[in-house]
Amino acid sequence: MVKVITFLIMSVCSFATMAASVDCDKAFNTLEINYCAKVELDQAEAEMKLYLDKSIAQYIADTHVVESINIAQSAWQSYSKSQCDSVFTMFRDGSLRVVMTLSCRTKLTQQRTYELWSQYLTYMDSSAPVLPEPTASDLS
Repeated sequence: MVKVITFLIMSVCSFATMAASVDCDKAFNTLEINYCAKVELDQAEAEMKLYLDKSIAQYIADTHVVESINIAQSAWQSYSKSQCDSVFTMFRDGSLRVVMTLSCRTKLTQQRTYELWSQYLTYMDSSAPVLPEPTASDLS
């Protein structure tokens, strides 16, 4: 577990030096592919934070709902970490371990964002949702 976190931190630190020079549409080596996967995860996490914050704001007057959202988010974070750590373990001996772990985190984050949107930010009637449907390209 500590090795997973240490490896990911080291990878992210090396990504910082690449930011200006990588075209993610043309990434071809492992380091560039990992960097681009991290960029995608960062975008997904930023979008999820927006949808989570808006979900909480939508129900700020109902402390029970807000508490439930926070409990669910905490449980989701634990699940997401465990699931993606298992992916890292599965690929631990290969060069794909980082991109597979980042991809796992991105996919689960996009799924969680969609759940936040569909449960807390849409209405049962034809009213417009509080925020638009999340931008994830593939939630399957």
